[in-house]
Amino acid sequence: MAEAHQAVAFQFTVTPEGVAFQLSREALKHLYLSLLSSWKKRLARLKNSIRTGVFPGTPSGWLAVFVTTVGSMYFRVDVSMGMIFRVRRHLPSSCSSLSLHSRTLLSAAVFSTGVWISGILLCRQTLKMLLSYHGWMFEPHGKMSRSTKIWVALVKLMSGRHPLLYSFQTSLPKLPVPPVSDTIQRYLESVRPLLDDERYDQMESLAVEFQYQTAPRLQKYLVLKSWWATNYVSDWWEEYIYLRGRDPIMVNSNYYVMDFLYAIPTTLQPARAGNAVHSILLYRRRLDREEHAPVMALGVVPMCSYQMERMFNTTRIPGKEADSLLHLSDSKHLAVYHKGRFYKVWLYHAGQLLSPRDLELQFQRILDDPSPPQPGELKLAALTAGERRPWAEARAAYFSQGRNKASLDCIERAAFFLTLDEEAHGLDQGQEDSLDLYAKSLLHGHCYDRWFDKSFSLVVYRNGKLGANAEHSWADAPIIGHLWEFMLATDHFHLGYCSDGHCHGVPNTALPPPQRLAWDINEECWQAIEASYGVAKALADDVDFCCFRFTEFGKGRIKKCRTSPDSFIQIALQLAHFRDKGCFCLTYEASMTRLFREGRTETVRSCTSESTAFVRSMMNPNCSPSECLQLFKVAAEKHQHMYRLAMTGSGIDRHLFCLYVVSRYLGVDSPFLAKVLSEPWRLSTSQTPQQQIKMFDLEVNPECASSGGGFGPVADDGYGVSYIIAGENLITFHISSKFSSPETDSRRFGKNIHQALLDIAALFCVPPRKMAN
Repeated sequence: MAEAHQAVAFQFTVTPEGVAFQLSREALKHLYLSLLSSWKKRLARLKNSIRTGVFPGTPSGWLAVFVTTVGSMYFRVDVSMGMIFRVRRHLPSSCSSLSLHSRTLLSAAVFSTGVWISGILLCRQTLKMLLSYHGWMFEPHGKMSRSTKIWVALVKLMSGRHPLLYSFQTSLPKLPVPPVSDTIQRYLESVRPLLDDERYDQMESLAVEFQYQTAPRLQKYLVLKSWWATNYVSDWWEEYIYLRGRDPIMVNSNYYVMDFLYAIPTTLQPARAGNAVHSILLYRRRLDREEHAPVMALGVVPMCSYQMERMFNTTRIPGKEADSLLHLSDSKHLAVYHKGRFYKVWLYHAGQLLSPRDLELQFQRILDDPSPPQPGELKLAALTAGERRPWAEARAAYFSQGRNKASLDCIERAAFFLTLDEEAHGLDQGQEDSLDLYAKSLLHGHCYDRWFDKSFSLVVYRNGKLGANAEHSWADAPIIGHLWEFMLATDHFHLGYCSDGHCHGVPNTALPPPQRLAWDINEECWQAIEASYGVAKALADDVDFCCFRFTEFGKGRIKKCRTSPDSFIQIALQLAHFRDKGCFCLTYEASMTRLFREGRTETVRSCTSESTAFVRSMMNPNCSPSECLQLFKVAAEKHQHMYRLAMTGSGIDRHLFCLYVVSRYLGVDSPFLAKVLSEPWRLSTSQTPQQQIKMFDLEVNPECASSGGGFGPVADDGYGVSYIIAGENLITFHISSKFSSPETDSRRFGKNIHQALLDIAALFCVPPRKMAN
């Protein structure tokens, strides 16, 4: 109780002699430092809001305009063309007491401010028009036309200097609504290789009827929305695809990211957790101060940073019909789980962020705590892993008051969630399925040792390896990837560890220990927890996972073939799938639309007539390698073109999705849209971004190659495939499916992918590089 008494800054005692006052100077000092830190943060945010609000202008730019204006007046040159004198005549009467000279200077300041603001608005509008041009993306790789070079120069000129993270937000163009005719034409083209003549004719007739009878009315409403909404897709996508889903978000929606593939910075669990948490909080501080540089395509074109705003202090709150996102401007504590117990760990002391060594001490205290879980506490987090409606009902019934509410608020209002896992995971060269088990642990764990509603849950294993499980509604994988790269690089290259594996520094043993959260779990609540756990356990046990490294070649060899690495892999996936199942299927590849304001993702339909023609040629023994190679090049070029269309706002699926939402609002039935949106994605794929933040050279430090991340299967009888091209000679694949489907086998599909990559590389006569596993 000593810590509790120290925390009381002011005490008084009533005695026969009167009232005795007692002040704790140390507590008052901590309170003062905490308030000082809070005001510093508020002032920094205000300063950044002003800087972002006037970007690409600067206060020094205003001063230059003012000095130029006043200077010209002394040389009897009126650059304002009489505007300054007009302003002077219309100054309020309260300024009449000022001298003529003072009123002239005040009028010059008003005029200069108007010129300065007009210049800012002109630059922003000009930059928005420039960024609406996407012709640079469709030029041959490695070649840049003269017009594009001029465009790049103009973009750089209008982009200003030293932009903050959100400086370009108001200059980004809006996502355009494609013409219905273009979307229908591209859709029919995408399904042609998947349908026989009779089924295609039926689909074509439905599409034509929709295009000319139903679509014009729906399109008008969609265009109207695009005029007043920042992005005509993103709000509906977040609500209807994510927040209104009633199935478990574990496996079905959440995804995971892994640690370094080879590097092991330390084997001490609390030390790794200390450095990792401190690195993440350094990232958050830079995020709050907008000190992260905007992500730029080609180093010139800014991408939208909107999704980063809800990275921390965010939780998905269950609802009966739809969930919601709770986002706080700040949070000073962390929620920690270990052996069925929940803890609250303060991240600041005396207004200062805890050092890695202090955090290590706090986590060691949790590991050393011998107390058992309270009744019903062990599997409590299974509520977040089960179906959403039962969780919403349980939350309202059992967590709306008392200790349960206070403890739940502590978790939901935490900066993020941390699990100190009892297991050891990571790459084990002597265990073939080590990466498979690692992936499954991060994807679902034991179904009750991750808080799946948090924006992300950091998982630190007993052997010092780590990973994270991320909720999907608030942002997409590249956003977490940006944080993850910063955390790994800061942990390994900047913070480091002592020779004995501990964090650097000396711990402050006077820190108050972590606070154990208290719960009152009655019989009905325990039954709700068990019901959610049963649903989640059945879902987790059905996940068939295969994670493997392809080391024969990587990005370097593929580029020598003058082919996009992504197109190379996507076409290899088509070949592998045909060999695996004997048929083609609707294929989903995620691409981003962050070239537009508040853009998220678009779908690239990677199964094309060109790719299927190539696959059939590879299955035909009468086709020569040169014929197969020619068909491959055509398919790769087609895929690249479709990817570029998706990135530049000319995709298929988000437009059709929004037309469907409008039709539901208007009560219009469309057989075409109903059929389109009911088609299953039996092959869902995604590439994990790499080196978004260049904090270290991967070629110099190959042991720091990332393992990437993955997700669960989208269809019950399909595959989910994530891959990361980590450097010149490594590609890591994460393959998921379901044991319950007799049509799928993740390990079999992995072998087919491996062979497909080798077979395509052989067409270019590129010998695979021999490398030990």
